[in-house]
Amino acid sequence: MTNPGDRPVALVTGGGTGIGAACCRALSAEGFRVALHYRSSHESALKLAGELPEAQTYRADLADPAEIDALIASLRDDFGRIDVLVNNAGYNENGDIFRMKLETYDAVAAVQRGTWYLTKLVLRRFMLRAKRGRIINITSVVGHTGNAGQIPYTMAKAGLDAFTKSLAQEVRGRPILVNSVAPGFVATEMTADLPPAVREQILARIPLGRMGTPEEVADVVAFLATRAHYVTGSVIHVNGGMYGG
Repeated sequence: MTNPGDRPVALVTGGGTGIGAACCRALSAEGFRVALHYRSSHESALKLAGELPEAQTYRADLADPAEIDALIASLRDDFGRIDVLVNNAGYNENGDIFRMKLETYDAVAAVQRGTWYLTKLVLRRFMLRAKRGRIINITSVVGHTGNAGQIPYTMAKAGLDAFTKSLAQEVRGRPILVNSVAPGFVATEMTADLPPAVREQILARIPLGRMGTPEEVADVVAFLATRAHYVTGSVIHVNGGMYGG
């Protein structure tokens, strides 16, 4: 019988809802123990963790380096390893450049900085020592197409794709793969409240004529985490054909 401690571990940030939750389910189905990070979705994170074998929840504000340090310490104590890191957490507030305040921009950018710092620590404390790992960054189609009223968010997502490509070069020569998955418009809590007219405008831009599902994004994440052995530094678009890269 396999020792549970031998099973690989996946850390999913922002794993309590939407695409992050779907990634937790997909990776658990692939045999991973799941470290489910959240910031504010306490109830949904606990509920999801209760449905998955050997899943544990961790609350941390990725805008706070001290909380990331504490998260890493807890993961080291509880698991002793991180084999896959899914950087899914993000933050957004809509507003055009004329109305958006500097502190709102900073709040969006702080999560991107936290993603950089968390990845740095996961690499240093776990992946470099194990001489293996997969890092998967969840970005967005709007990081490539732009989107009015979301300049800080689109900048952050475009920056994550650049981070993917640069980090893949920095870890070259090691069996650590770094990729992005860039979803299009996906049916999640974030898109549920779109006005009907806006929804119709979005659907008109998607050749498949519908929004994606979190599970369709998570399927690609699971592939990159398990079966993709010669893919790194890539941005994989999952958007129903609205943008090809």
